[in-house]
Amino acid sequence: MTKLTTHVLDVYSGKPGQGILVELFYLNNSERKKITSIKLNDDGRASSPLVEGNIFVKGKYELVFYIGDYFKNISSVSDVPFLDDVVIRFGISDPSQHYHVPLLVSPWSYSTYRGS
Repeated sequence: MTKLTTHVLDVYSGKPGQGILVELFYLNNSERKKITSIKLNDDGRASSPLVEGNIFVKGKYELVFYIGDYFKNISSVSDVPFLDDVVIRFGISDPSQHYHVPLLVSPWSYSTYRGS
């Protein structure tokens, strides 16, 4: 179960965040290393873990959800969205566990938590 997963729920439309671009980075002091870049599936989920196994290590990570582009495609939000890229930085203290980082999002707000 040693992996990192995510999903997005669009609370504005009441649907999964289909097609949202998500990037995952590993942070090591001033170095920011990209691990993966994916688009969420029809269920608003990554089709496979973002990182798993021996690549999934203890440390600081960053997820970037490109929700500005998503909401421009499904709604009539402004050319300059209130929320554009949602950046979530979090720590992994025990990479032998499954970490799940969900995002609940609208054009004007977001919320996250450690899921299961």
